[in-house]
Amino acid sequence: MRTLAFQMPDRGGGPTGPRIRVGRPSRRARTLLTTLGVLAVLGMAFTMFAGFWTDWLWYRSVHYSSVFTTTLWTKIGLFAVFGLLMAAAVGFNIWLAHRMRPPLSAMSTEQQSLDRYRMGIAPFKRWLLCGITALVGLVAGASAASQWRTWLMWVNGVPFHQQDPQFHLDVSFYAFDLPWYRFLIGFGFAATILSLIAAALTHYLYGGLRVTSPGARATSAATGHLSVLLGVFVALKAVAYWLDRYGLAVKSSDFKAAGNWTGLRYVDANAYLPAKTILFCIAVICALLFFAALWRRTWQLPVIGFGLMVLSAVLIGGLYPAIVQKFQVQPNEQAKEAPYVAKNIKATREAYGIDDTKVSEYAGESATKDRTKLRDDVDSAASIRILDPNIVSPTFQQLQQMRNYYTFPNNLDVDRYTKDGKVQDTVVGLRELNLAGIPKKNWINNHFRYTHGYGVVAAKGTEADANGRPVFTESDLPSTGQLGTYQQRVYYGEKTTTYSIVGGPQKEIDYSDDNGEKTTSYREKSGVSLSSPVNRAAYAVALGEPQILYSGAIGEGSRILYNRTPKERVEAVAPWLTIDGDAYPAVVDGRIQWIVDAYTTTNGYPYASRTTLGDTTADSLTYNNNQRAVVAQQNQVNYIRNSVKATVDAYTGQVKLYQWDTEDPVLKTWMKAFPGTVHPKGAISPELMAHLRYPQDLFKVQRELLTRYHVQDAQTFLSGSEVWQVPNDPTNKSGNAVPPYYLTMKMPDQTAQAFSLTTTFTPNGRDNLSSFMAVDSQAGTRDYGQIRVLKLPTSKTVDGPKQVQSQFNSNSQQNIAEFVRLIRGGDSEIEYGNLLTVPLDGGLLYVEPVYVRGGGLKYPLLRKVLVTYGGSTAFEDTLGKALDAVFGAEGPPADTGTGRPPSAGNPTAEQALQDAQKAFDDGQAALKKGDWQAYGQAQQDLQDALKRAQQAQSRADRTAGGSGGSAGKGGGTPSATPAPGRSPGAAPSGG
Repeated sequence: MRTLAFQMPDRGGGPTGPRIRVGRPSRRARTLLTTLGVLAVLGMAFTMFAGFWTDWLWYRSVHYSSVFTTTLWTKIGLFAVFGLLMAAAVGFNIWLAHRMRPPLSAMSTEQQSLDRYRMGIAPFKRWLLCGITALVGLVAGASAASQWRTWLMWVNGVPFHQQDPQFHLDVSFYAFDLPWYRFLIGFGFAATILSLIAAALTHYLYGGLRVTSPGARATSAATGHLSVLLGVFVALKAVAYWLDRYGLAVKSSDFKAAGNWTGLRYVDANAYLPAKTILFCIAVICALLFFAALWRRTWQLPVIGFGLMVLSAVLIGGLYPAIVQKFQVQPNEQAKEAPYVAKNIKATREAYGIDDTKVSEYAGESATKDRTKLRDDVDSAASIRILDPNIVSPTFQQLQQMRNYYTFPNNLDVDRYTKDGKVQDTVVGLRELNLAGIPKKNWINNHFRYTHGYGVVAAKGTEADANGRPVFTESDLPSTGQLGTYQQRVYYGEKTTTYSIVGGPQKEIDYSDDNGEKTTSYREKSGVSLSSPVNRAAYAVALGEPQILYSGAIGEGSRILYNRTPKERVEAVAPWLTIDGDAYPAVVDGRIQWIVDAYTTTNGYPYASRTTLGDTTADSLTYNNNQRAVVAQQNQVNYIRNSVKATVDAYTGQVKLYQWDTEDPVLKTWMKAFPGTVHPKGAISPELMAHLRYPQDLFKVQRELLTRYHVQDAQTFLSGSEVWQVPNDPTNKSGNAVPPYYLTMKMPDQTAQAFSLTTTFTPNGRDNLSSFMAVDSQAGTRDYGQIRVLKLPTSKTVDGPKQVQSQFNSNSQQNIAEFVRLIRGGDSEIEYGNLLTVPLDGGLLYVEPVYVRGGGLKYPLLRKVLVTYGGSTAFEDTLGKALDAVFGAEGPPADTGTGRPPSAGNPTAEQALQDAQKAFDDGQAALKKGDWQAYGQAQQDLQDALKRAQQAQSRADRTAGGSGGSAGKGGGTPSATPAPGRSPGAAPSGG
């Protein structure tokens, strides 16, 4: 290397100064640069290794390593095969074009000007060829690897044993085969186009093609080469035309008369289908003409053929169908489209599992004149849940949180538990870990000390105490109650989103009581061991936490827990499933198990209309509560089954998948692809079966489809006169759909109550009720999954949810407006609970709990219950009082036969009634002040006083009866005292 010398005058006036030499870097610098380069490469390699290694360790820890290996090897195989195919195709055509280059003496002036480029790449042409082929191979391989689901479904597909009505092919062809064929065609087009571009550039660079030079534009060799590539392209287009014929059965289009449409219509069957067949034939002929150019060495016939194909595509594939639609279909659309609409209705109902829906007519009003007879029927019609799981989470939080580092989900869950042989609807929540509430945040506390939640909290769904608080059946810390003994530690939950390191020298905080903190150490084999330095280094890199590598808090027995939410774990072990948005906990066999519903889906069911899961499953809860998980997939599907029930152990994190739909061909296909991952349905224990239920997201998809597809007559469907809509939630102003509600109730054709999921429909664009829908949600019963729809007559108007809520808000006779004014006049606010609908004797009973938050309290308490039936509305402190008022169950005082008030001459009863009046007055005064604690105490005193009055009068009646007096047919009961079996009545009007 040359050295540069600079001469500079010295200070002493000498002719030259010192010489500064700039030379090559020293050996030390070169060594340093080399070392840094090697370290950078090693760092990148270890980072990639860490991601791979930690994934493998996690799958092995949950005993689903076969899922990891099957997915990995499938991706590697697709990457390698299609990457090599693409690289070989492009590389071969570049090599062939180079080999066919004309001699230099034959090159034109134009080509001679490119000599400098040829000379420039000549020394590197082999490396350049390898680089180009490697690049296209990597891109193609990565694209092919992403199709691992398509490949596995194609190679493992099982038949549906159902045929499409147009081509009479098994549905599996559209669900499993057609997507793979389309991928192959797409790959073929990409390989052909890239090869054509690469070959053309090579021919141009080496003189096979000319642009500005006089004479022939291409050598015969270049003409033959490029014509073959063009012939391959047109041949692939012919295959694409043929597949497009079948694609019409799963094609989506906007059909004005029917909305989102899938499948063939009249114009498809009578114009597009024959057009695709004709275009296939023309493309085959055109491809043969291109191949013939190998012998004729001319572009004339291929160009004519290609032009004919393009013109045919415009005229036959575009103009002709438009003419058919304009002049044949539109003048008589209903008659032309009706046969195809009938096919769409049938396929859609089958694909979404709504084909056996029972639709029955329902009067909408009761024919019973004496409503007092219906009061007892309410208890047999439904176990009305007045505890709203979507509102009372702050109440659970305030009363049962116990420590700031615990929390409850924003939306609690409804489950069933048996007590004394009776099944009871129960609102359930887990006391999960809340890192935001720990006293002092640091790495040790966040990941070693505070690692888990503790215990289940449960309350009766149908009751509240005198203060409006939940009636807990499982509470305190540790939790005690009706659930018995079970493992209470919650290491895996919906709120547990960070990693924890457990089982090592650092003790964990278990829970705290009056005696201080209790500690524990995790002893299960869940998670990944950090005993190995390689594992520690891998997790330090993967999690970006270097302390994992050298922390003294990690030692023998330390294990790292991550991917801890139930949804994350099920998605990871079964990436081919779509997960329901609401996992819920249940105590099963002494363990807390998260129950997760999972779906198999496809968008290849012929003629079935598509829906977008993320949009269809959205409602007012998902809008108001961003913490609740939602089915996030925005891909469109047109077939769905709740084929898998999964459980995640809250202590060990163990994931189990159970086959639920034993007939689903999509699940059978995935079970072939991942053998041994799904347990048979018979492995579900009776204890677990008792807690399984119909999933909400599937129900919301089905109810959205039933707004149109409850109609089975094609003419009525096309007219749009019977279209329903899911009403907006009237209890809030979000403008989103009302959520479905779990409720134990009895439909008219049922002999006993069943745990059900319910919703309502209104006519499109109107607020009155059009129908009521319920699905039997009690797993393990004969009718599980049976959808029932009560269709109201169109000749009369029945109030819908919005109208009922409006009546509640404006009803002055029941002092509702006054109550609202008093509450909002202070520092309190009203929260309306779930508006429940119950069919009763031909009419519809609406029940809505009313909660009040404020008056110094940070959580809502149940204060009132709104009930309406047949135009009568009640607004009372308890459900029993409201039902008594609506059905007129509180009659006048019974005649004792003495002509005097029941309590006359009974000092004890008189004093009790005076105490009741005082308690009532105190309660009203507390209500005006917004003092809810005093109001609750007054309500309790009122009930105690009324009970004392009833007992005192009963004793007096028995005494009178024993001395020959007239007790009088159960008389002698104070007028303010409720009938046996009823909730306490209204407060007495006098002393």
